[in-house]
Amino acid sequence: MARKNDAFYFDSFRKHAELSCQAAALLGEVMRSYNIEEFKSAVDKMHEIEQAADEIKHEINDALVTAFVTPIEREDIAMLSENLDTVTDRIEGVLHRLYFDNITEIRPDALELVEMIERACTEMCALLEDLPQFKRSKTLRKHVIAINDTEEEADHAYIRAMRTLHTTETDALKVFGWHEVYTFLEYCVDSCEHVADTVSSIVMKNS
Repeated sequence: MARKNDAFYFDSFRKHAELSCQAAALLGEVMRSYNIEEFKSAVDKMHEIEQAADEIKHEINDALVTAFVTPIEREDIAMLSENLDTVTDRIEGVLHRLYFDNITEIRPDALELVEMIERACTEMCALLEDLPQFKRSKTLRKHVIAINDTEEEADHAYIRAMRTLHTTETDALKVFGWHEVYTFLEYCVDSCEHVADTVSSIVMKNS
């Protein structure tokens, strides 16, 4: 395998983040115009995005096996790639739980959380766009803080949603299903924060 240049890794991170944004946008579209009849098509589209993200992760891992020199430590490259992949996996996980828990209508507080996922993914895309110039970037830290703030906001929204669910819903199956959906929605924003924290660590090591 030919040696990959430094741009390969940063371009791969950016493409992976863009796929996460596509996944978040699709999830938001599905949840805002909820239609059980069209759900199978949405699941298939989401799986295509997740598979494309997996392919990027595999390409990065394959490159690391033969790489002699990398732009940042190979362990950090592998960790950032894995954390980016987790974002798309978690977003797909929300869609799966809506499907196999047979959610028939969307609760308003779930839409609040999906908006936070979209916002966190947008900031994550901007963050990965800045990463190649991290030593000169004046906005990278702003994106990290914005993701951290959104994660904290999502934590509070998750607690409120779960409290409302368990104090107002009497159908045990609905409680079980929405418990899973809310948890995975919150996981998505957590996963974006893990990406931001990994980028912060990389910047500190290399500054």
